[in-house]
Amino acid sequence: MEYQNQVAKILQNIERVMIGKEREVTLSLVALLADGHVLLEDVPGVGKTMMVRALSKSLDCEFKRIQFTPDLLPSDVTGVSIYNPKEMVFEFRSGPIFGDIVLADEINRTSPKTQSALLEAMEEMNVTVDGMTKSLNKPFFVMATQNPVDYEGTYPLPEAQLDRFLMKLSMGYPNEVDEFEMLNRTDRQHPIDEITPVIHKEELIEMQKEVDSLYVDATVKRYIVQLVSATRTSNFVQLGVSPRGSIALMKAAKAHAYIQDRDYVIPDDVVKLAPYVMAHRIILRPEARYEGVTQEKLITQILDEIDVPVRKELHG
Repeated sequence: MEYQNQVAKILQNIERVMIGKEREVTLSLVALLADGHVLLEDVPGVGKTMMVRALSKSLDCEFKRIQFTPDLLPSDVTGVSIYNPKEMVFEFRSGPIFGDIVLADEINRTSPKTQSALLEAMEEMNVTVDGMTKSLNKPFFVMATQNPVDYEGTYPLPEAQLDRFLMKLSMGYPNEVDEFEMLNRTDRQHPIDEITPVIHKEELIEMQKEVDSLYVDATVKRYIVQLVSATRTSNFVQLGVSPRGSIALMKAAKAHAYIQDRDYVIPDDVVKLAPYVMAHRIILRPEARYEGVTQEKLITQILDEIDVPVRKELHG
């Protein structure tokens, strides 16, 4: 793998800014290499925006931010055609969706119509304006955020739209040691200002192609199918993980193997990523809440109940 050794450089660069968030940084890079998107659900001020900015600066990618508000229109996201009276033609002015790495901030604060404009672009990799289809940039990575605390005046994402995100992550508050170090690093100048690219976006595109070519044994694929099928048969589940979720888990496992400097997927890749890829795709029955069952607990139970394929079977 020609570009595999670049992964460590990217992670080290981002971790200069994101202190104590190695797991979240790594998972975000997994999603990017798997050509997927991330939903970050967390309280304000824990570094969601900073992580996206550090990622884009490390990769020499164009960063765009969309601040979602109740009055935001789909055209504010995708762009609009404006009439030029001098040339007597309509000229297309592209919206912020045409960035390489896009931060969709507080996505649950805008109307479902505007949400769908973003999510359709994520799925189709193009937008349609005035009957004309325009392709998005390559690479194209969306990290959307939503605040789980303040629900007043929000429009929760429907389950079908949540399924568009490869992963759902949460940053969480830093511990006291990490927060003290954060104060030291930002005392005079923020470390984000010192971040410089470690690879170019053309190299990132090649890395995504290398990830896509990784080997996945049939045993690992069957294991993924078993995990997903178990979510559909549980008594606590109203709606289980879709086939899109199966594909997402396989793609994420490939990217994780790539980061671990392997050219093949092992069951451990699947086990580590299953909670982040599957949890937001499950809808629980009302009675699950009374039993204290959450999506994460259910996935942990399924992982415990289904035997992990052993290495001998993978290479036998």
